[in-house]
Amino acid sequence: MENQAAGSAQGARSAPVCYRHPDRETGVRCTRCERPICPECMVSASVGFQCPDCVRGGSGTGHAPAASRPRTVAGGTVTSDPRLLTKILIGINLAVFIAVQADTSLLDHLVLYGAWPPKPFTPTSGVAGGEWYRFVTSMFTHQQYWHIAFNMLSLWWIGGPLEAALGRIRYLTVYFVSGLAGGALTYLLAPATQGSLGASGAIFGLFGATAVLMRRLNYDLRPVIALLVINLIITFSPGMNIAWEAHIGGLVAGVVSGYAMVHAPRQGRALIQYGTCAVVLAVAVVLVLVRTAQLT
Repeated sequence: MENQAAGSAQGARSAPVCYRHPDRETGVRCTRCERPICPECMVSASVGFQCPDCVRGGSGTGHAPAASRPRTVAGGTVTSDPRLLTKILIGINLAVFIAVQADTSLLDHLVLYGAWPPKPFTPTSGVAGGEWYRFVTSMFTHQQYWHIAFNMLSLWWIGGPLEAALGRIRYLTVYFVSGLAGGALTYLLAPATQGSLGASGAIFGLFGATAVLMRRLNYDLRPVIALLVINLIITFSPGMNIAWEAHIGGLVAGVVSGYAMVHAPRQGRALIQYGTCAVVLAVAVVLVLVRTAQLT
């Protein structure tokens, strides 16, 4: 199916397109099978570049298959299903949404809020009451149909290609770091009794990481920038009742963690990538501790 899609796309363009990414023009071909490959799919061989399929089969590289395992631009492993985690994340969000529609009382246990009851009483629930798990559960909880539809479409369009570019573990790390950072900023700045829910913080982080990746690969940034600007306008539009703190916190965390993922040098790459993400999470924890001290 991929070959057919690439072939049909080539007929409509002046330059060949990558056999794995039909939307990307390229002038480089695999030295073994001669299929066109984009920079993301290029794997260095003894002479020129090979495609992930040829390398995965251990053919023509002079090394064992395990030593020649194809890598993404961020150092992740190229997989047969590059959207697997994106599908799983969408599935979890949909499952929680269905559960909430069946029993709306679940929202009380999943939504993110600071404290209840508010001062001068000692909080017995909320993050200030020790329920830190709400930072995670709120990332997968939606109440309105339009909200989950918008977030899941964005996750599919942005998350799928980013997962393929970063690799599964790095992609999932950016997703959770962005979502948790967005939740931490919401907890810090929003009223203590205001509820917040949705995957928007994590998705804005994917927007930020995608912009960094496209810049790294010298792709046209205008489409993703335009989409991001539209989302920010909606975020700050009066009457939308949107937790802008989650969007901004997630976006900043996504840019920082995404930059580390695609710009880290090959030597010590994993340490720099995950170390940067750990620093972002540490900052988020500090924000949470500061806010908790204010509320208790």
